[in-house]
Amino acid sequence: MRVTRLVGSCDLNDCPTIYTTDRGTILVQGAVTDEHGLTIPDGESVVEIPMDLLRKVVREQLI
Repeated sequence: MRVTRLVGSCDLNDCPTIYTTDRGTILVQGAVTDEHGLTIPDGESVVEIPMDLLRKVVREQLI
C-alpha cells in the first residue's frame, strides 16, 4: 500500500494526521480511545482526531 500524507496537526510523526492510499482509502492517525461506549469488532479500533484537522482537509480541498 502506498500512503501519502494529506494534512497533520504538527510536523512531527506523533500528531493526528490524515493520509490517502493508492487503494482509494483514507488512513487516520490519532489517539486510540476506549472511552466511547461502542462495540468495536476485533481487528478494528477507534481513534480520536481534532475537528480542526477535518475542517482543514475540507477547507483546503485535499480530498
